[in-house]
Amino acid sequence: MHTSNARISHRWPTWRASGGTLLLTASLALTSCASASDGDNTAAADPELATESLDVAVATNEPWGAYHVEHVVAEVEATGGSVDLIVPDMSEADEEAAAQAVPLEEADPSDYDVLVVNGATEWPAEVVEEFADVPVVASSTAYLQPEEAEHAASIRPRLVHVTAGSPAEQETFAVHLGVDEEDIDVVGIPELDQTPRWEPEGETVLILTSVTYPDETGGAAPGTELLLDAAHALADEGYEILVGLHPREDASLWEDFEIAEEGSVEASARADVAVGIPGSVFPRIAAIGVPLVGTLDSDHEVPQYLLDTAVTASTVEKTLEAVDAAEPLSSDELEYVVGPLGEASQSTVQAWTEGAAQQDAE
Repeated sequence: MHTSNARISHRWPTWRASGGTLLLTASLALTSCASASDGDNTAAADPELATESLDVAVATNEPWGAYHVEHVVAEVEATGGSVDLIVPDMSEADEEAAAQAVPLEEADPSDYDVLVVNGATEWPAEVVEEFADVPVVASSTAYLQPEEAEHAASIRPRLVHVTAGSPAEQETFAVHLGVDEEDIDVVGIPELDQTPRWEPEGETVLILTSVTYPDETGGAAPGTELLLDAAHALADEGYEILVGLHPREDASLWEDFEIAEEGSVEASARADVAVGIPGSVFPRIAAIGVPLVGTLDSDHEVPQYLLDTAVTASTVEKTLEAVDAAEPLSSDELEYVVGPLGEASQSTVQAWTEGAAQQDAE
């Protein structure tokens, strides 16, 4: 069983590379997270951190993935600032996204107070290089593998702050970036600031898709055929099927079922159990109180903490059995995979604001 510290306080280093050694050259004090009380974690947002107007540039591992930051845009705009998603071009841009897309060649780094990346893959690294004089904050917003990323070494010296949603994300993000866990602040998951009440409708299953086909926007996860077959089998058993689509999934594959237009997290409040391909949405669904079943293709690799949120199944028959066996997570398990609940958007934007106030020491 994993649990986070009741209250974590540490000093955050600004890193500079010198002969391959990371030197700690500047710091600030931040209080991270509060422990769960009967499963209710509350983020400890420091009231002394004044919220200032903040203009944020974002570069995600999925270059056009505006959905990674949509739940903090309103908090930034409340400061009088803005959030722009820096993209390679406008070919895959979502015009309805909360964050405006700006092609890299048109972006003026001097317009921004801080650059936020959600990983150290190729596209964030390219943007970091172009935004040479802008403070860089790394914020984990989607699941990653616990392996140091290809561009971690080039991004690491630029980091002035790092955040993660939960202790589980903190552990994985530390490996991804090649930093110490204690230098990552746990701020909670902004999407869960408004957590719907779990009111299952009875004999209702929420299907959680991934992405069937990779494209320039990002990669895909295996297992759609198994999940589709399981959805049909559950329907044959008399269950009402709702489908929570990944933002990049092909909706036409699921046209036999009701699509949850309100989104996966909101729709989960209606479901007795959720069944899907394990991904970043699993902890969010678990936070509502919904039992989870993870359908696993033999080629699918995800961090262990995501697998621990669910009963796993690799066949349709085992999926049907798992639906009956799945139970909600305990409060300790939720604390580990979900993190503090409440004011995560505020805590995240405060961290970005503090990062923006720092400059690399020369």
